[in-house]
Amino acid sequence: MANTLEQLKNFTTVVADTGNFEAIAQYKPTDATTNPSLILQAAQMDQYQDLVKEIVKSAIAEESDENEQISLAMDKLFVKFGLKILDTVPGRVSTEVDARLSFDKEGQIAKAKRLIEMYEKEGIDKKRVLIKLSSTWEGIQAAKVLEAEHGITCNLTLLFCFAQAVACAEANVNLISPFVGRIYDWFVKNTGQKTFEPKEDPGVKSVAKIYNYYKKFGYKTIVMGASFRNTDQIKALAGCDNLTISPKLLDQLTQSTDNLEKALSAETAQGLDLEKVSLDEKQFRWLLNEDPMATEKLAEGIRKFAEDAVKLENFLRKLIQESK
Repeated sequence: MANTLEQLKNFTTVVADTGNFEAIAQYKPTDATTNPSLILQAAQMDQYQDLVKEIVKSAIAEESDENEQISLAMDKLFVKFGLKILDTVPGRVSTEVDARLSFDKEGQIAKAKRLIEMYEKEGIDKKRVLIKLSSTWEGIQAAKVLEAEHGITCNLTLLFCFAQAVACAEANVNLISPFVGRIYDWFVKNTGQKTFEPKEDPGVKSVAKIYNYYKKFGYKTIVMGASFRNTDQIKALAGCDNLTISPKLLDQLTQSTDNLEKALSAETAQGLDLEKVSLDEKQFRWLLNEDPMATEKLAEGIRKFAEDAVKLENFLRKLIQESK
């Protein structure tokens, strides 16, 4: 019998959630995602030190100001890791815009265009790159412009509630990444319930609701469940468009031969009795404000990615100073 990961690939596009090239090659996902935290981890691994030093040397040669060198080195690092990943996966890589721009629509657009230009200079078609943006109102509107006016496909990350998903669909965003595990974490911490049956897991229910809504009303936006804490959450979302999974959980799925059944389908969703929703900015902000879990986890996620971006900058600053 095929292992559980191979069975999952029959229902869902599997995406590796890592910056580790060896792990990507091992599990043969279709796509891969990265973020500042994953790139920070990878950049400090021994096997990637030559690559990082090459990037630092290039940034020093191209810019005279140290802050500009650091900014360029950051962008080059994200793109270079993306290029390495694209050598391994047949599909797309997600590359994240700095979380510190999460509330700056124009800043996110400019950074996204810069990253795509860097990929294109390396011979990569922009269709193979998803630009990751935070699911703030500004991030969603930046994605709307990037998709419609520049043909740049986007992955809206740090998505925790239905209002964010509705706004993304209305903006014709290519893909969203609702965070299963972080929703689960919040409910474990803030309610009396510490365990959940897989289909009653609040993170699983959130993604299933979004998936069913999108399929019911014919939205083309891809739903990619993310941030899993265990394989039961993954199995409960078999059939979701995409699932991005860490190497640890990919390994557990590979070691398992449990029979996997499809949990989500467009056909089932189209038969559901659902009401279509439309949101403007005021309604979006109000609904987000009324959801304490989503408000807290979005803010926390942005802060964490921003902190790791600063750590990565400091890491590169040290290397740049040592190279002079």
